Amino acid sequence: MKNYILALDQGTSGSRAILFDSAGRTVARAYREVARTFPAPGWVEQNPEELLAAQYGVMAEVLARSGVSASEVAAIGLACQRETTIVFERSSGKPIAPAIVWQCRRTAGECDKLKSDGLSSLIRKKTGLVPDAYFSATKLKWILDHTEGARERAKNGELLFGTVDSYLLWHLTGGSVHATDRTNASRTMLYNIHDLRWDEDLLRLFDIPETMLPTVLPSSGFFGHCKLFGDAIPICGVAGDQQAALFGQGCFRPGQTKNTYGTGCFMLMHTGDTPVHSSCGLLTTLAASGEGRALYALEGSVFTAGATVKWLRDDLKLIESAAQTEELALSIPNNGGVYLVPAFTGLGAPYWDMYAKAAIVGLSAGSGRAHIVRAALEAMAYRTAELLESMEKDVCASPAQLKIDGGAAANRFLAQFQADILGLPVCRPSHTDLTALGAARLAGMFVGLFDPSSPEKEENDSLFLPQMSDEERKRNLAGWRRAVSSVRTAASEN
Repeated sequence: MKNYILALDQGTSGSRAILFDSAGRTVARAYREVARTFPAPGWVEQNPEELLAAQYGVMAEVLARSGVSASEVAAIGLACQRETTIVFERSSGKPIAPAIVWQCRRTAGECDKLKSDGLSSLIRKKTGLVPDAYFSATKLKWILDHTEGARERAKNGELLFGTVDSYLLWHLTGGSVHATDRTNASRTMLYNIHDLRWDEDLLRLFDIPETMLPTVLPSSGFFGHCKLFGDAIPICGVAGDQQAALFGQGCFRPGQTKNTYGTGCFMLMHTGDTPVHSSCGLLTTLAASGEGRALYALEGSVFTAGATVKWLRDDLKLIESAAQTEELALSIPNNGGVYLVPAFTGLGAPYWDMYAKAAIVGLSAGSGRAHIVRAALEAMAYRTAELLESMEKDVCASPAQLKIDGGAAANRFLAQFQADILGLPVCRPSHTDLTALGAARLAGMFVGLFDPSSPEKEENDSLFLPQMSDEERKRNLAGWRRAVSSVRTAASEN
């Protein structure tokens, strides 16, 4: 009996594999960290072959731990970091350059030129995105322009472009499949989210040969067979990590909203089959779905969230583990006027300020380690509040609650502070690997092991209710806005 789904979650910080049974329960899991490199200020890269090796490793490890054979796995679901750009050889699958990570700011000048040339409205109309170094198009153009012989090889059909999902798919299927799904395609700034096709005008604008591009399929569908473990396992679900988390959270109806605290922080509100065009600095993107009509979401993106905690641990040595942050934050009664604006790679929504730099504001002689750690956690909640405020303006409504997931969601201080600063109930599912669960559910839906019309009710979810007074909430938010303003002012002066 094929009663298991293998979910692969290739994030920015690590490779994860989780084996689920047909009821969505975790059978076994494996995880390995992967490195990022910073070869110049604002540049972020990864080694695609390291991502692939780590993903192979956790796949083998999770099957070995579970004692489940490949013949018992009904399907594979794949969720990946989005926008990260890889160019690799059609013949061998070998990358021709490091992967340019979604956080990388090296093409900020190119995006400024797009804006000054008056192309913002065209790009937003077609893709739902804003011209920003975050997205794949300018990264792909940069690789073709700065890697010797790459543009000529691309025109000759020798090179392929992929976000991380496409690169992994190519290798998992032995080079037989070059494909992506709609959600990942919608993050490239090359895909028309209304016509559901690669856009000819944008390909000309960025000088991208269409022969490089992967075939675009629905998120729940057949993508090919993985034969790494003897038996052929069908790959039946692919999605960008944030859309996978939205699906994993059971947000299938318009208005349902989730926020993921990972390397970055990403809020998505499902808007059904209606694309909502934001006037408040948010993005219109495709939501994960199967065959048939396209579904959409409104998204706010924060580039640095959990990565700030990693910075506190690895670079500042203020903590030994992320788990310490909760105790330290609770060891002081308030933030003492200290705010950390985590603009390490600029500020995403709703500002889209590519040049802002991180800063700690409000330090005094009485400030200590706990204040800085607490400020890092509070920053995630403040940035989330900014996103939700923008969404409420765009749709003229508020969600009944915010569903949260991701590594930092396990932090009880953060979850409670988030409810307090929003003035809204925050629901944390008992299952926190919602990205992997979403990928598994997408694959399971295609093979008949999951029915989204009757999602399982989680009885052990945690609900955090607002406890902060309106006066204190307003005071905290006012301090945060002053901190952000000072950071943006400093960036504009430089």
